[in-house]
Amino acid sequence: MILGEIYLKLTLMFAGLVLLLFLWLIADFKLGRKKHLSMVSLKERPMLLGSLDIFINGKELFSDYFRELEDAKKHIHVLFYIVKDDEFSMRFVSLLQKKALNGVEVRLLVDRIGGYKMTKKIIRQLRESGVHFSFGNSPKPPFLLYSSQVRNHRKITIIDGKIGYVGGYNVGKEYIDEDPVLNPWRDYHLKITGAVVPFLQREFLNDWKGDVHENLLDQASYFPPLTEGEIRLQLGGTEAGLLESIYTGMIKNAKKTLIIGSPYFIPSKKVMYELVRAAQRGVEITILVPLHADHMLVQEASYRYLRRLLKEGAHVFQYRNGFYHAKTVLVDDTVCDIGTANFDKRSIFLNKEINCFIYDQPFIQRIKTILETDIRDSTPLTLQKLNERHFFRSIKENLAGAISYFL
Repeated sequence: MILGEIYLKLTLMFAGLVLLLFLWLIADFKLGRKKHLSMVSLKERPMLLGSLDIFINGKELFSDYFRELEDAKKHIHVLFYIVKDDEFSMRFVSLLQKKALNGVEVRLLVDRIGGYKMTKKIIRQLRESGVHFSFGNSPKPPFLLYSSQVRNHRKITIIDGKIGYVGGYNVGKEYIDEDPVLNPWRDYHLKITGAVVPFLQREFLNDWKGDVHENLLDQASYFPPLTEGEIRLQLGGTEAGLLESIYTGMIKNAKKTLIIGSPYFIPSKKVMYELVRAAQRGVEITILVPLHADHMLVQEASYRYLRRLLKEGAHVFQYRNGFYHAKTVLVDDTVCDIGTANFDKRSIFLNKEINCFIYDQPFIQRIKTILETDIRDSTPLTLQKLNERHFFRSIKENLAGAISYFL
């Protein structure tokens, strides 16, 4: 009898602790999000004139990227979501060390979670060579759960204040097609020159200020005078839900065609509502996603949305020639978005992202040709296939739906 009472008390205590933990996690996330929302606002995106090039192959991108880093004379500012510890990543790290030892100012900011493979030894070597290094967006109290989910997903490089890079590529062997599973890697990354680059510089320096508490925004040497290019574009940094209004606005403006390319397709309720409305008013919607996923449950999380859009007449293609990681939205051949944001709730509500909105017809046609090639290298996904009975897939879909915010 006594043992039974003790067991019951222990069980009730354990259940109480679990309930308290659950309630604490809910409060942490809700209060953390409320604070985050109070700190941000949608900034005006001025129309800028710059010059663009696009890379869709990692080896070609990093060949050009490393060459520009080698040629840097004054300062290099780099932000990546992921830097790994493989041989390719060490080439990148060694190049930054070399430039710092040669007197170039080098700053490297890497997301704290995305850069978890960067060891203390690597960081020590960077700092000893003169590289200014910091992890970005480290989880911190009082909202540990929420802050652990807010990632700096941007990928920005500015060289001498004159050359910029932004897009989907990170630093690791998979991005140059040396991973046996995710190979080849398909992504889109922009190289930017001209009067647009100062905007990228400010975005980096704002993030640097937020994480390092060093304000360099008034340093004129980081903002050399630049001539305007020929391509009309806007750059927009987003976080804490700001991307949702941008996506819904683009979809509302679609009149004929809408193409979305993303490794993860988990739209918010408002974005999904506008997609359905667009399909119902006759907009031809094409969605391009990977055939094989790189993370658990992300594919199953997308099925409920893809199933609804297929019913409305949308076309869905699964890229089969490697892993598709590009992030793009193309509306009526009039505006194209390429950047770091995935078409999912994490990028919409949690991550820090940066996107480039392009309004130049010749360049948009170039991107459209790339998309058409990628669609040809894809397999159509049909409603019939999605509706096939599959016990384990159904379980995964239900689980993915419950945690889709965090995938």
